[in-house]
Amino acid sequence: MRVIVLSTLTWRKSSYSNTDGGNCVEVSDNLPSLVPVRDSKDTTRTPLLFTAPAWAAFVSAVQANRRS
Repeated sequence: MRVIVLSTLTWRKSSYSNTDGGNCVEVSDNLPSLVPVRDSKDTTRTPLLFTAPAWAAFVSAVQANRRS
């Protein structure tokens, strides 16, 4: 079993987060096959883990929605 140490990850605020301090999502790009996602207002909670393809599909859908 592979253990993922999340405490050493570098986090960045998603460009799709709200700029006024609310609705902030942070993602980490440090893992090649997984994308951890967390709420920046509560960083002590366990992040959600998505596969890289699932995260890419989500981001593509958000981008497509913004263009419509």
